[in-house]
Amino acid sequence: MGPDCAAPMRIFKADNSPTYHSKIESMNDLQTDWLKAFVATVDAGSLSAAAHEVHRSQSAVSMQLKKLEAAVGRQLLVRGHGPQQLTPEGQVLLGYARRMLDLHTEAQAVLKGESVTGLVRLGVPDDYASKYLTPVLKRYAPGHGGVEIHLDCEQSTSLIPRVARGELDLALVSRDHERRGTLLFHEPMVWVGSPQFDVWSRNPLPIAVYEEASLGRRSAIHSLAQQGRPYKVVYHSSSLAGQIAAVESGLAVAALTQCSAPTNLQILGVEHGLGPLAPMQVAVYRSRASQSSKAVDSLHRMLVQTLRHVVR
Repeated sequence: MGPDCAAPMRIFKADNSPTYHSKIESMNDLQTDWLKAFVATVDAGSLSAAAHEVHRSQSAVSMQLKKLEAAVGRQLLVRGHGPQQLTPEGQVLLGYARRMLDLHTEAQAVLKGESVTGLVRLGVPDDYASKYLTPVLKRYAPGHGGVEIHLDCEQSTSLIPRVARGELDLALVSRDHERRGTLLFHEPMVWVGSPQFDVWSRNPLPIAVYEEASLGRRSAIHSLAQQGRPYKVVYHSSSLAGQIAAVESGLAVAALTQCSAPTNLQILGVEHGLGPLAPMQVAVYRSRASQSSKAVDSLHRMLVQTLRHVVR
């Protein structure tokens, strides 16, 4: 026998100390149901809204969150009367949780031989289509060739009731209240004017506005009212192109989302006599009628995953 065979066998004894066992017991698996409850609570902003998303009672969601926190040994959410806030540890776990759930869903689909097919009726305002929808579709298209997307570009004030009626499955919208859809990010609003015309120096200030119910219109008028600055509405248009045309021609200044402001227009501020504007809360809003659609599930998930990553 060679030297290796002749070497004495070393026997390692199991560590039965209480410290060792306590470490093992504390390393609980992160169950997918706990992660789903955690992600849903963050996305929906409250336990009650999350309960609806995961089809559980509010108390069940709360219990799953407590189990998750016990498993990781860290507090993940700051409880309060307002929207649920992430702790620093919760922020770290959130990224991993999304990836784990995505891989879980992908693995199930592959092993079952499933391919997602179907129609998704999607609505997006002109403001957000180019900047925010493009990166989503770039990620979505390669793995979802069997999904057909019908896209409607309208203002949020038109898209929201269409989703509520079930005419659209999903829409990227400016929230009209805090519980509308899943919050993705805050989009800054800016005043814009043409550098060729000092329209902002006129009194009263000529402004171009969207339709009556528009959140952008309300933000603009509220800002001017707060300043006590006289203004006059000289141009109405429900389209982004119409707003830009009014500004470029020197007819008026306008309040636009920062992502939609053309580079040839000047961003105006306090030095031009114009105060700050409230940002838009951008959310993805889903119809109740689409809850059973895997095609809608997949695009909804991609919207949340991509836009939160891109913007933050």
